Amino acid sequence: MSNIYIQEPPTDGKVLLKTTAGDIDIELWSKEAPLACRNFVQLCLEGYYDNVIWHRLVKGFIVQTGDPSGTGLGGESVYGRPFKDEFHSRLRFVRRGLVALANGGMADDNGSQFFITLEGTPELQNKHTIFGKVTGNTLYNILRLGEGEVDRNERPLYPHKILSTEVLSNPFSDIVPREKPKKRVEKTKEEKARSNVKASKNFALLSFGDEAEEEEEEISRVSTAFRGKSKSSHDLLKNDAKLSSVPVVDESELNENGRIEESTAKSDDDYDGDDSESDTRNKRRLSKVKEKLNARKRTLHRNDSNSDDEVEEFTDLIEEERNLKKHKEIEKAKDEFSKIKKQMLKDLRKDQNVAKTVVKEENSAVAEFEEEANKFKEISKKIPKKGQGREEMCWEMLQNFKKRLQGSKKTLEGGSSDDKEPKEKEESTGAGSSSKAAWLAHKMTCTGEDEIVLARDANIRNEEDWYDIYDPRNPINKRRREGV
Repeated sequence: MSNIYIQEPPTDGKVLLKTTAGDIDIELWSKEAPLACRNFVQLCLEGYYDNVIWHRLVKGFIVQTGDPSGTGLGGESVYGRPFKDEFHSRLRFVRRGLVALANGGMADDNGSQFFITLEGTPELQNKHTIFGKVTGNTLYNILRLGEGEVDRNERPLYPHKILSTEVLSNPFSDIVPREKPKKRVEKTKEEKARSNVKASKNFALLSFGDEAEEEEEEISRVSTAFRGKSKSSHDLLKNDAKLSSVPVVDESELNENGRIEESTAKSDDDYDGDDSESDTRNKRRLSKVKEKLNARKRTLHRNDSNSDDEVEEFTDLIEEERNLKKHKEIEKAKDEFSKIKKQMLKDLRKDQNVAKTVVKEENSAVAEFEEEANKFKEISKKIPKKGQGREEMCWEMLQNFKKRLQGSKKTLEGGSSDDKEPKEKEESTGAGSSSKAAWLAHKMTCTGEDEIVLARDANIRNEEDWYDIYDPRNPINKRRREGV
């Protein structure tokens, strides 16, 4: 990536685009593409790109804007006509964040529209004029522009917009904007006062102006009288015998919760029977109101209890489902663990068998040792345990050994070679081959030339072969040496 930045020429000029996706800093190559940069800077100074949407988005490729109509077919340059392309050998489409002019697919067809690359686009080389690059952390805002959803015509469903433009560094000091952007003009005090004056109705222009004026006065009088209060037909239609503006329940009889106090209700029930019809009518109304309030209270209490039961049932159901799910997961984990354990044991047995076969094939001495050991194991199995049978077997073995000694003696004295019986006994007892018993036939002989040496008695001291061993560090031995 560093070699790309080294190859690109230095920039001269900077423009800030304020968009709904964030600010975008664009540095300009005004020396390499003077026509394109002059066109872009002058349009920014004139506010040409204000409130213009990004009308085209190709994900992983480009995002395009610069058309005030938002269709992709409009926009014109400051020169009044399309201007020619400006290609440079050190400006190439090899990375994201490059700003280039858009055209209609023909050469030298540049206007006000431009695009910014989202990735390397080498297929656009020498087809579009590169005149700037996005710098700094604002490059991440370009990536935000490329994350929107588009339709099949590459138009964003929720397009972003250029809010305003600001030229931070103008490389062309001779540019004079053709039209300055319009600014909001603040209203003067007189205009504000004039706008606050209420409009008056001229009833003289109407044929029924007198009647309309009387109705308007009545409406204004009633609205001022009942301002801040609720209005009903009881308040307005006072002459109607069926309607009354007197409330059913006096406000003083209601407690803080809006309910009738019991003392008041009891006093109403204790009225005498000789009252007028209005009193009986009031009693009926009070009883109806009390019934309605009590019914409403019961329904609310019932709903609260039902809701509590439903909540408890719902929580119990959720807890049961959670426990069931946890139990299933534990069972599944146990099954998987048992399968893995079986497979590991199976593989371990295979490795052990392979290792045994390899050892047997490579080490013949071990095989011979195992064969001999197995042989003696079989013999040891035949040997009886402690008891009468063990003593008889030992006695028989001693007799066999005695016969073998006598047979070997006969062989030396008379040249007898009939030792089949001892051999059979030897094989039955597992003593080994005949070579193991060959030492029985050996005889110790002396030539007579050897000097007879008597055994040395430790009690008789021979000065010639006697040596004193003492510790030189012992003081007794030290004095003995000095005396000598």
